[in-house]
Amino acid sequence: MRNITFYTRNECHLCHEAKAAIMRHFPNLAIEEVDVDADPELIRLYGEEVPVGYLGETKVFKYHLDVNRLRRLLDETEPQA
Repeated sequence: MRNITFYTRNECHLCHEAKAAIMRHFPNLAIEEVDVDADPELIRLYGEEVPVGYLGETKVFKYHLDVNRLRRLLDETEPQA
C-alpha cells in the first residue's frame, strides 16, 4: 500500500477536510499523520501552513488537496511490475 505523509494539527478544519477528501478519493492510500504541534522543528517549518501532504519528498498540496494533481502524481510514480 502506498502512503502520503500528512502534516496536520488537531483543531484545523482544512486538515479535516483534506483528510476526508484523501480517504474518499484514494481509499487505498495510507495516511501517515504527523502532528505539527508535537515537534518544535515542525512548528517552525510549517507553523499555521497546514495541512501539507507529501508523496515521498514531493510536496503534493498545501492548505487544499488538489485531487487531480494527487491522482496524476500517483499514476506517474506507480511502481511497475
